[in-house]
Amino acid sequence: MVNKKSNNNEPSIAPGMDDSEELEKNASQEEMKKGEFTSVTTLSFDEVDPS
Repeated sequence: MVNKKSNNNEPSIAPGMDDSEELEKNASQEEMKKGEFTSVTTLSFDEVDPS
């Protein structure tokens, strides 16, 4: 079996990870000092029925 590294730049989430809980968690001061954090942008589609 050969492991192939994905060459795309698609964001990924580990299997079993609770998306909303993990992505909304703020980095600690220590993580920020070390640069061990990732900026997360959330896109929300708010669909409203036409009047």
